Amino acid sequence: MNKNIALNEYLDISPEVVHALAGNRPVVALESTIIAHGMPYPRNRETALQVEQCIRENGAVPATIAIIGGRIKVGLSHDEIEFLAKERHQVTKISRRDLPFVIAAGKHGATTVASTMIIAEMAGIAVFATGGIGGVHRGAEHSFDISADLQELAMTNVAVVCAGAKSILDLGLTVEYLETHGVPLVGYQTEKLPAFFCRSSLFPVSVRLDDPQQIAHAMRVKWRSGLKGGIVIANPIPEPFAMAEERINSAIEQAVHEAGNQGIVGKESTPFLLARVTEITGGESLQANIELVFNNAELAAEIAIAYQEINKAR
Repeated sequence: MNKNIALNEYLDISPEVVHALAGNRPVVALESTIIAHGMPYPRNRETALQVEQCIRENGAVPATIAIIGGRIKVGLSHDEIEFLAKERHQVTKISRRDLPFVIAAGKHGATTVASTMIIAEMAGIAVFATGGIGGVHRGAEHSFDISADLQELAMTNVAVVCAGAKSILDLGLTVEYLETHGVPLVGYQTEKLPAFFCRSSLFPVSVRLDDPQQIAHAMRVKWRSGLKGGIVIANPIPEPFAMAEERINSAIEQAVHEAGNQGIVGKESTPFLLARVTEITGGESLQANIELVFNNAELAAEIAIAYQEINKAR
């Protein structure tokens, strides 16, 4: 188990996750922003529990991460998931900069990709499943609005399984940022970056890998050789749930225009845009979002198992 666990006075790890880590069993981290800010109630609660169940059914242990009453929680109870799901926007959305202040004030926080990565590494969890990573926002050449997720990926040793970057972002600039900071962008059975709701985009990944064992081996080589930082594993949404590119792009452009008119920027922009796109598409994008999260959870469990097996064999 990671030695940092014993040293962090703010960290509470559930008995299930402690037992798994102590026994070198595969564990998959999950974020909580998708619960508090990503979906309406009760769909958010149902999805969170189903994602955890998906990970268990595929042979790993889920560890949903959040801040509850100023305590870092790794592995939430059903009651804690219910609490986040009902409170929704009353729970602070937290990234790296927010963590110490939310903890010091004894408040509640829903973790983004960046803060989930930090806490996962703190607890000794190497694999994290999410929907899509943050990135460079459209118009960033004027606003400098770049998600802290990207900087965290350059620093923190966690593999993030996602459906690429969220389609509401500038995908080309996001790929360039990752390349500049040396973050591997792995396409799982694809040579093009998935675009969240769509299976592909115009932008290439840095390497294509076709099975979880290849990915796990690359993770071990990267970190054992002293190369710091995460790995993005871009996993396309399953074909039956992918959305037509023209339809989703039209909805996104409308939502981005409305956000600009309303002055919505910073960490509030992503929840607004995703919610507005859901409204414009009549709920189709929400269902696609849920299905891609399930798909990512399944792959993350397979990678976590492969990574544990490789480490045991060495």
